[in-house]
Amino acid sequence: MPPEVFFAGPGLDRADALRGEPAKLEALARLPHAQQLVWADGLPALDAEGRLVWEDVSDPALFLGLDGEQPRFSPIGAGGGDLRAQFGALGYLSATEAPVFAAAVSLASWHRRHGFCANCGSPSAIVRGGWSRQCGACGAEHYPRVDPVVIMLAEKDGRVLLGRQPRFPPGRYSALAGFVEVGESLEAAVARELFEEAGVRATDVRYVASQPWPFPSSLMIACLSSIADEEIVIDTTELEDARWFSRAEVEAALVGAPDAAFVAPPPFAIAHSLLAHWLTA
Repeated sequence: MPPEVFFAGPGLDRADALRGEPAKLEALARLPHAQQLVWADGLPALDAEGRLVWEDVSDPALFLGLDGEQPRFSPIGAGGGDLRAQFGALGYLSATEAPVFAAAVSLASWHRRHGFCANCGSPSAIVRGGWSRQCGACGAEHYPRVDPVVIMLAEKDGRVLLGRQPRFPPGRYSALAGFVEVGESLEAAVARELFEEAGVRATDVRYVASQPWPFPSSLMIACLSSIADEEIVIDTTELEDARWFSRAEVEAALVGAPDAAFVAPPPFAIAHSLLAHWLTA
């Protein structure tokens, strides 16, 4: 098994049985110990220790679940903000708080983007404590979407293939990744993305782990794949560079060695966990 993946812990008791009971949710929101998330700069606010900040309930738009006996809610939040600054904030987020953070961000983002019915175009309303929306005109019910993304390491002869995009910080290399397309299996998506981005052909694909990624709402599915030939043909519309790295080079990068061959992805990214897993696989 890989190291613990950030965002992927148990989080709150989501209490699904309560979502279809509006009266019970309203009663929970009125309890003196009920709390809601505080939002700031487009994300749930964090205190100096990287923990989520809570306050008395005033806008229980979204029912996040139960923390023991304590009901937890969230407003939809303003959204927006500088995405680079938001990623920087993740470096301070407590790992134990990360699953709640991810659920709240993804759920709020979906509501901000889906105020109208995709079936008839009429306004839709929040139902089931925020875990779906219902159209008042045609009755269609819509649920939060999750976009599957494969993220993978191609390996051959004790080396691993990593790439960098132009938007990456200087020196950073990471696992290749791409969205799963309609009518495609995870294995087929891994093979397609490896060939499209780096010109290498997968010979087998093995699942490793998954991670919710709330920007805005993806499920990262981490895999390893052996390949037939190590020659790289880079798709320059996707990648700035791609190259092979040895185990020693990956290990040096993960510990932040000053002479490392590349800068590793941050610990909150599943690519970091995938590289750590590959070192011990």
